[in-house]
Amino acid sequence: MQGAGHAVPWRQNHLLAALSDAHHLRWPAPTECVHLRQGQTLHEAGEMLQWVYFPVTALVSLSMQDRTGEAIDIAAVGREGVVGLPLLDGNYTRSRAAVQLAGSAIRMPALTLAEGFAREPAVRELLLAYSQALVAQVMQTALCSRHHALEQQLCRLILLRADQQDGAALSMTQETMATMLGVRRESVTLAAARLQQAGLIRYARGQIEVLGRQGLQARACDCYGVIRREFDRLLRPRPVA
Repeated sequence: MQGAGHAVPWRQNHLLAALSDAHHLRWPAPTECVHLRQGQTLHEAGEMLQWVYFPVTALVSLSMQDRTGEAIDIAAVGREGVVGLPLLDGNYTRSRAAVQLAGSAIRMPALTLAEGFAREPAVRELLLAYSQALVAQVMQTALCSRHHALEQQLCRLILLRADQQDGAALSMTQETMATMLGVRRESVTLAAARLQQAGLIRYARGQIEVLGRQGLQARACDCYGVIRREFDRLLRPRPVA
């Protein structure tokens, strides 16, 4: 079950923090802080959106199915973004959203955000910028998967997840990493072992502790920097008129 909290931590979600505190006061009362369970489905592909979620400590994966029914992860949304962008062009989802890491999120009715998008230029500019950044992430990840070595891809994945979560410890099983990278679990095991032997991470029981961030950045391909710069550029603070 989703549990509602009392205080809404606006500035702990980077997308909402890009707006001023004055603008946050314009959101109506149904906006609330909720707890999301690991494995919880927020929406299925083809559903009409009822709620949108701005993760704070939770991490949500977006996936699509191929013709055989196999699910393929296309992106993950953490405290830098929002789950529910389809409301901008029809309110029907094209992907499945499921909670990968339990935690808190700011929830508001999809209609509330849609009305803000139509009425407020600052909200419209911000959501369109985030949509562009998310598309850039998906495209860069596709390029990375095709052209770069698995160890480089794993470094990119760990660095991006570290950006999306508080602290240096990340909750990711080898099965989860294999699914997100589209490779066999055994391949991830070998790549993670090399990073651990190099003293860059410590991995045990589904927990990754980042020990050497600079070393991970040195081993990662350029894709991490491209994605990071795109989010930083597009989600800069915006004044409220």
